[in-house]
Amino acid sequence: MVLEKIQKENDIKKLTPEELELLKDEIRQFLIESISVTGGHLASNLGVVELTMALHLCFDLPKDKIVWDVGHQSYTHKILTGRKDGFSSLRQYGGMSGFPKTDESDCDCFNTGHSSTSISAGLGLATARQVTGEDYHVVSVIGDGALTGGMAYEALNNASSVKGNFIIVLNDNNMSISENVGGISQYLSGFRTADAYRDFKNNVMNSLNHIPIYGERMVKHIRNTKSSIKQLFIPGMFFEEMGIIYLGPVDGSDIKEMCRVFDEAKRVDGPVLVHVLTKKGAGYGPAERYPSRFHGAEPFVIETGLPKNKRTKANYTDVFSTVMKKLGERNPKVVAITAAMADGTGLRRFHRNFPDRFFDVGIAEAHATTFAAGLAKAGLIPVFAVYSSFLQRAFDQILHDVCIQNLHVIFAIDRAGLVGSDGETHQGIFDISYLSVIPNMTIMAPKNKWELSDMMKFAVAYDGPIALRYPRGAAYDGLKEIRQPIELAKSELIRKGSTVAIMALGSMVKTAVDVVKLLEAEGISATLINARFAMPFDKEAIKELPAEHSLLVTMEENVQSGGFGEHVTEYVKTNGIALEVLTVALPDCYVEHGNVEVLKKELHVDAESVAKRIIAAL
Repeated sequence: MVLEKIQKENDIKKLTPEELELLKDEIRQFLIESISVTGGHLASNLGVVELTMALHLCFDLPKDKIVWDVGHQSYTHKILTGRKDGFSSLRQYGGMSGFPKTDESDCDCFNTGHSSTSISAGLGLATARQVTGEDYHVVSVIGDGALTGGMAYEALNNASSVKGNFIIVLNDNNMSISENVGGISQYLSGFRTADAYRDFKNNVMNSLNHIPIYGERMVKHIRNTKSSIKQLFIPGMFFEEMGIIYLGPVDGSDIKEMCRVFDEAKRVDGPVLVHVLTKKGAGYGPAERYPSRFHGAEPFVIETGLPKNKRTKANYTDVFSTVMKKLGERNPKVVAITAAMADGTGLRRFHRNFPDRFFDVGIAEAHATTFAAGLAKAGLIPVFAVYSSFLQRAFDQILHDVCIQNLHVIFAIDRAGLVGSDGETHQGIFDISYLSVIPNMTIMAPKNKWELSDMMKFAVAYDGPIALRYPRGAAYDGLKEIRQPIELAKSELIRKGSTVAIMALGSMVKTAVDVVKLLEAEGISATLINARFAMPFDKEAIKELPAEHSLLVTMEENVQSGGFGEHVTEYVKTNGIALEVLTVALPDCYVEHGNVEVLKKELHVDAESVAKRIIAAL
């Protein structure tokens, strides 16, 4: 196998053209076989095999710097830098990350995980090169979906100031996770269909180049001026007007052509954008047909593309999807917003049933939040469904545009808590901390699938900013018989005991049920309270606890700093309530990738660890 010849970075440059053709097929087969076992980002990686190979052929790593936007498309890059053996532990605890990591390889020059960052980071590296006097190329790879993020435009606007060569590779596959939307997508679509236009431009340029003495001078003049000729011949005027030379579009399956264009790009003194057309899922039928399903795929059967482990229980996203459809039927004021995550957040069904009340704003969480504020100001009830780690990007808008005006915007926060295999950049473990400091914000978390439904109904009837956080994975179906009405800032008593009171929030109620059983086995009778609200929390219930309890245990799937437990502890101390408080929360650190249950044990928030801590505290 040609793949076996790739042991370290730059080994690809030793291969013959014939071997390169074999290598791209072997990489695809390896990725399909590996990810079918471990799970991971398949569609995005299959789409950039040739593009990644061309980059590695044209640039010298680790001297040259390649910044991958998001980074979920970096698997081929990892293979070409000698990390093929690491795929057996991909995204597993202690194993190889699914994203670029500087501590994993010198060829990973910048840690990424969130969208629309690569141009800013690359511009920083290119500027540092100028300051330090070093000599290396900087390449920022960004997808057309990521180009909807505002940060990308801030960077593009600033890029013209860079001194020396700076290459932006636009990986254009007409997809983010769901199909792209908006003006930029439409603009790029014009390039995709402009073959005749592009050929005409190239023919003119080639003809001019053959004119003795003056030909090259004329081509240079066309490329470096804002002349009417340039307006006619260059399809990438959007970028050109920002001071960025545009090259392309180029076929993302043609390694030779991409290498030719990259070599041309390297000669540009300033910023240059290379527009590459790729296809998500290329080379694997199921991923080509259903790219969103193979964005973050679970282990699957190669022959069919179907998951190996069929879900037997609905997950929280499924429950949310069902509830949103019902709320849409009952209340015409309910509208739904997604930031390019209609499938991931469960809004696809709402979209099908109420297309005029569904809005996909692209990868633009900050805009989505203020857009929701505008909808609310006009009397609608917007539900912004978003992953916890992505909502971080809209903190200013939540504070400034929603909460100061006390607007009725509902934040449906999916993937709250530990999400597992995507690691540090995707763990939803900070949302209670950053939301609870904002006045007017109400934060809820359901104990099970029925409470998620009840809380969504409460949120629609509420009047003000409100967030509902729920975890990734199967929805808890225990405690069905306990379903008290939702009241603002009121908890729910699940079990009456003495000495120890456990106040658990959201996903930790399930863990708390097991903790109570472990304590009972040790002869300790514990009270179990479903907190329901992280902010404002049930102060009255806490005031009543000292009569029969000496220890209050708070449990949450959030970091300790700024979390639910910290707020409760402060309240108890400030008001002189005769209780010791034991806070069970995630440590104040970035949590690496791995199975959620494994992570909970390592972080000491599993039932056994919590029970031991409680016994030690008594």
